[in-house]
Amino acid sequence: MKNALKLNKFLFLLTFSFFIISCDNDDDDTQTMPEELTIVETAAATPELSILVEALTVADGDLVTTLSGGNFTVLAPTNDAFAAFLSANGFASLDEVPTDVLSNILLNHVITGSVMSTDLASVGSGYTTSNATNMDGDNLSLYFSTSNGVEFNGQSSVVSADVSASNGIVHVVDAVIGLPTVVTFATSNPTFETLVAALTREDLNQDFVSILSTTEEPSPFTVFAPTNDAFASLLSELGVDSLGDIDAATLELTLGTHVVVEANVRSGDLTNGMNITTVGDALTVSLDAGPQLIDLNDRIANIIAVDVQAYNGVVHVIDKVVLPQL
Repeated sequence: MKNALKLNKFLFLLTFSFFIISCDNDDDDTQTMPEELTIVETAAATPELSILVEALTVADGDLVTTLSGGNFTVLAPTNDAFAAFLSANGFASLDEVPTDVLSNILLNHVITGSVMSTDLASVGSGYTTSNATNMDGDNLSLYFSTSNGVEFNGQSSVVSADVSASNGIVHVVDAVIGLPTVVTFATSNPTFETLVAALTREDLNQDFVSILSTTEEPSPFTVFAPTNDAFASLLSELGVDSLGDIDAATLELTLGTHVVVEANVRSGDLTNGMNITTVGDALTVSLDAGPQLIDLNDRIANIIAVDVQAYNGVVHVIDKVVLPQL
């Protein structure tokens, strides 16, 4: 009987010891997965983004808090990108940049929602909207192209894509994306190569590029931008081979007919029968068959894309060149 009691006691101790060892092993096997970093924490953990983190800290608007929540895509300029930006704009250091300007520039690198590089590649090219604004509070547009990597506004390329964060995506870029002008959107998009060639013709009296690049008077501008196909159609209509066959005075007046000064006229501001005073001749808006422009020769141009918002004005894309009165 005593032997039986000893055996039972031994088996109990053996079972209890095995239970303790099993629990210890379970504890060892259970590992806590590290929490994913926020966008700001991801930037802070990346040495080549240290100036970006400093900029977020000193800019107006408490951007550190903003970008630590919500859901955003951030185009993160490297330290070299910031150094080039400061040098190009005559700033010796980040401290010399006005904090309100710095905030708006940083917000020009922020897109609401998560946008992967594959999302952009599937579209090819087009416009999205950043969190930066013009003086009226309209959010600025951002042109992207994927024909040669992923590029924004023709000036900044992605060098490291799709860095995941707990509240969005980070794409590291090689240049600071400045606040765009209407000229930025003309020069960055190949759709407007002929328009740019016309605006930069050396025999014109007006320096259209300099005028349309200013953020001072007579900005803001509203630009109706004809596509390459629109210009090709015009040349065919006029029976000429190239822009060079159009005399400078006529070309200058024609270009002026596509520009409104001191007005940021967005698509929501257009009304049926509205008269538009341009630098050239007047235009009339028709909404009877979609948004259209009618020139003084009763030629009709369809507005095929609207509200490409720059800091100093807005661009609407048209499929036909409007002309001054012939």
